[in-house]
Amino acid sequence: MAGLTSDIERFLKAMLSQSTDGMLEIGRNDLAIKFDCAPSQINYVLSTRFTPHNGYLIESKRGGNGFIKIITIVEEDNYLSYLVKNLNEQMTEANADSLFRDLYNRKYLNEDEFLLAKYATSDKALAKITSDMRNFLRSDIIKNMILSILARS
Repeated sequence: MAGLTSDIERFLKAMLSQSTDGMLEIGRNDLAIKFDCAPSQINYVLSTRFTPHNGYLIESKRGGNGFIKIITIVEEDNYLSYLVKNLNEQMTEANADSLFRDLYNRKYLNEDEFLLAKYATSDKALAKITSDMRNFLRSDIIKNMILSILARS
């Protein structure tokens, strides 16, 4: 199975390298047919080989017309890449506010985005989450916000 996984990975990376915009959109079932495997094998390759830590974002739509969109995260911005790779598993509201302020000062966020991020990750917004899990959830939300900033740059 490792050989098939590597073959699928190589194929997708080759297609990505040929794209002009660092994005690839392909049908999951088409890919499964090409490699004579189950769609779950394609999902496995995506979830293990095309992660944000490996420099990729995945968008996916399931169903009969399901597709996969692989987006290469441009490593131009070492600061954002560093944040994604090194963000603490837990983030307090105060730490999140400081991070958002820094992103705003560096012009990654405009004022509206800064306020939206700040209030969306506040203790008040996350009040229905148990206090022992709140900082974990906040960190996950922030990581995804940073990934979205990377994807648009």
